[in-house]
Amino acid sequence: MKKINLRLDDLLVKKGMAKSKSFAQSLIMSGKLLVDNKISDKPGRSVLLDSKIELKTPLYPWVSRGGVKLDYALNVFNISPLDLVTLDLGSSTGGFSHVLKERGAKKIFAVDVGYGQFDLSLRKESNIILLERTNARYLTIKHISEKIDLVVCDVSFISLKKILVSPLDLTSNKAQLVALIKPQFEVGKKEVSRGGIVRDESVRKKCCTEIHNWLESKMNWKVMNVIESPIKGAKGNIEYFIYAKK
Repeated sequence: MKKINLRLDDLLVKKGMAKSKSFAQSLIMSGKLLVDNKISDKPGRSVLLDSKIELKTPLYPWVSRGGVKLDYALNVFNISPLDLVTLDLGSSTGGFSHVLKERGAKKIFAVDVGYGQFDLSLRKESNIILLERTNARYLTIKHISEKIDLVVCDVSFISLKKILVSPLDLTSNKAQLVALIKPQFEVGKKEVSRGGIVRDESVRKKCCTEIHNWLESKMNWKVMNVIESPIKGAKGNIEYFIYAKK
């Protein structure tokens, strides 16, 4: 089979690592790009289509790409975590918690069913209370004794309708919710295409509507807005943020 070569800047755009050719060129010339484990700073370099391309350092200031998502959502929704008691559901590496910390949250309860993923630097922060090996579905005042002012959520392999019930019961009177809707974990298997992608936009929109209606009719929260996440999920799924108030 004939091997295909492309300019390095064109390949970055093709792979979705850069939104434009000019952005790709600036990224390459910054010296942060590795091609087959070697730094490459020449945008016009010819490389194989299947070359291994990775970043030497992250393009974002957060410990994970999740931080990019929440940072964007808080800006769009005009939410300030300053001096709030917050709850990060599905904390994982700590991207959401990192954003909350940098934006001045008074306290952050970081909850995850897993163990050992949370960033080491964040573990040292005195205002972050890490609850690992903890299933958010069963949170009680035994886990969190303070009323939560802001809940942020990024969970996988479970519906928001299941994961949010108990946490929302621990919130203050004027609490806010910012949750990531992942259609692939909300819809039936028949609506998920090969590779775990929900490609049908109407299915994704229906999913958002169902979460919207559930929050208002079952949980008595007021939905303020729903927006598309600025970046796709790890497998390429389009995801959405829903913003609600108690």
